[in-house]
Amino acid sequence: MAVLDWAILLGTLLFIVIYGYWKTRGVETSHSYFKGDENTKWWTVGLSVMATQASAITFMSTPGQAFFDGMGFVQIYFGLPIAMVIICITFIPLFHKLKVYTAYEFLEKRFDLKTRLLTAILFLIQRGLAAGITIYAPAIILSTILGWNLNLLNILLGLLVILYTVSGGSKAVNITQKQQMFIIIGGMFFVFFYTLHHISPGLRFNEVIQMASAAGKTDIIDFSFDIENRYTIWSGIAGGFFLSLSYFGTDQSQVQRYLSGNSIQQSRLGLIFNGLLKVPMQFFILLTGVIVFVFFQFNQAPIFFNSGVTQKMENSVNAKEWDKLNNTNDSLYLLKNSIIQNTKQDKQKHYTQLEKIWEQEKELKKKSTDLISGTLPEEETNDKDYVFIYYILNYIPNGLIGLLLAVIFSAAMSSTSAELNALATTTTVDIYKRNIIKNGDDKHYLTMSKLFTVIWGVLAILFACWGTLFENLIQLVNIVGSIFYGTILGIFIIAFYIRRFQGSEVFAGAVTAQIMVLSIYFTTEIGYLWLNAIGCFAVIIISTLYRIFQRFSLRLI
Repeated sequence: MAVLDWAILLGTLLFIVIYGYWKTRGVETSHSYFKGDENTKWWTVGLSVMATQASAITFMSTPGQAFFDGMGFVQIYFGLPIAMVIICITFIPLFHKLKVYTAYEFLEKRFDLKTRLLTAILFLIQRGLAAGITIYAPAIILSTILGWNLNLLNILLGLLVILYTVSGGSKAVNITQKQQMFIIIGGMFFVFFYTLHHISPGLRFNEVIQMASAAGKTDIIDFSFDIENRYTIWSGIAGGFFLSLSYFGTDQSQVQRYLSGNSIQQSRLGLIFNGLLKVPMQFFILLTGVIVFVFFQFNQAPIFFNSGVTQKMENSVNAKEWDKLNNTNDSLYLLKNSIIQNTKQDKQKHYTQLEKIWEQEKELKKKSTDLISGTLPEEETNDKDYVFIYYILNYIPNGLIGLLLAVIFSAAMSSTSAELNALATTTTVDIYKRNIIKNGDDKHYLTMSKLFTVIWGVLAILFACWGTLFENLIQLVNIVGSIFYGTILGIFIIAFYIRRFQGSEVFAGAVTAQIMVLSIYFTTEIGYLWLNAIGCFAVIIISTLYRIFQRFSLRLI
């Protein structure tokens, strides 16, 4: 990276931290810390909701997902707009009416304390893990660029986010997320059009899409009923709907964003704004990954995108075997390039030839990862998360590299700050204030909220230091969420729509359902998106069975 890149990157990050700290330095009440004075306009709510979900993982991992597997991943968002409508109709009015600080306060009013605590704890577990992942993702980037120790970078990035989140709470999160989203959107538009323009002289957009389509990268909809297939129209609408409904309706990191709206209408408009833009945004990011794939048909791609692992292989005991694989990769690129130069004469014929080469490249990829696994068993053999950063560092001009890295870091800071703020709020309101110190003054709870922000930040850093790549990071975040979200959503569905259930029945049903979901995940190959629906319906069904059993037992007595 050039000096100009470092100046842009560091200048952007310091601006966000200093701006957030300066604008919220006067926060002196727990109410402001939790809800930001409830004066947020709908566009800020919408951008804040979107920024909370759009972590660095989204912009680092999603293009790599599309590069290797195509655009089918977008199907997981097809259920999101439906979920937004239901949340606007049911969840938002009730949360505002009850004037709650967290979504889980409502559950004690509806059921009992133990159900509230169970749900809050499930949230704290899964969101605490996710916060660690969102710190870990950008740390990988700097580790690759600088060769610095990954754990050291986890600590530095975590402390950077903790600084301004502690200072201003929810208000600081909302204020900084607007600036971060402008940086993110501008940077992604640039990289898309820059890549499209530099793929090959004279190549039109429709020809780019034709080549991507021939490689199977533009297949968006999958109508198959294979339950082990993660991304289908059915898992997207059903599993994606339950994932979105639970995430936006019951996850405090999101609920806290729209609770800061100055009215029910403003909160609703913010969520609808997010629902309308989220699917196009994810489609656009995936399409960027597909465009990068086409770019590497005209420019040679490495056999493995993680340059750190590549350097280790070049100096390993299997260096000769690694050189052979790289030579094969060079030969395939030259053959592919010669075919592409003649594609305009007979597209169908040459695309058929290219398909054979793409299959050979997949086989070569498998051989390379097998060799890495056998030579460096401690290294991760999945390099999906390195595709986009490799492209940025090697093909984007100096100065603009810093801007694109700022995009990724801005996304990381926005999502992590919202998560730490939500974790601290839930810990303070649902655990500490409700069960430990019930009669403290406002200053005491404000101090404890800041302390819990620091504690959760440290825990997230520790998890980031322990974490590792799992398939790819964006899948890991969704997997962690899917394991817990279904159970949480099932509790809220009963609370909102099934009036006769009691707390003891729902508590027993939720505990049983969560154990069942964990067992299914670790013992079967069912696509993780289905866990959201399974967990939700399991809570409802098992709670019903507990209710029937209790009523039957009372009759016998």
